[in-house]
Amino acid sequence: MRVHMLIRTWRNGVTVCCVLLTLFLLSACSGSQDSVFHTDSTVETTDSVSRVPWDYRVVEGTVGDLIGSDMTVLPDNGLLPNDGNYATGDKIWTLQFMDAELVTAADKRNEIRLSSWTAIKSYGDQKTAAADLTNLKVSITTDVDLVGVYKTKLKDKTRNFAVIQLPSGNRIKQPIDDKRYTALEKQKTVSVVLEEVHDFADYDSAYAKFRGWAN
Repeated sequence: MRVHMLIRTWRNGVTVCCVLLTLFLLSACSGSQDSVFHTDSTVETTDSVSRVPWDYRVVEGTVGDLIGSDMTVLPDNGLLPNDGNYATGDKIWTLQFMDAELVTAADKRNEIRLSSWTAIKSYGDQKTAAADLTNLKVSITTDVDLVGVYKTKLKDKTRNFAVIQLPSGNRIKQPIDDKRYTALEKQKTVSVVLEEVHDFADYDSAYAKFRGWAN
């Protein structure tokens, strides 16, 4: 009788050990990222970011300190090469540049991050500076893809919008009146005025910004 009880106790102990060992192995597997028991439902998404030339402007300034072959330009105290051999106190004009990061999120929403203005070239007279600016910012009339038009309503007020796709691939929406909504409702393309902003260092690189409807 005692022997039978010992055998039964031993069998129960073995069973408990097997159960504990199984639980330990399953726990180890579930904690490993490479385990077949692990299911990761997280989807990694990354934003699409591109940098484009955004704008230029001509600003009047005064030559400040001369530092070697460079000069400071007041009032911002920016540093530029003294290519014109200017003297302290001379009146000059600078061409200033701004670029932008276009961020397209996974949900197709666009975000624009503008840089600060940076002086890139100096001029002894305003006319020459303005001529360069004209070549870098070019107004054109062209046809672009019309994604569609739609209406929104809030209480008793209705607003109309048109969504167009720029040559860069970015989509923008513009408010329109009822007359233009009716005119564009069944169109696939639309004539618009764009401003092409060219990169000073690489003229073939340009970004087109919407500046209005052509008709």
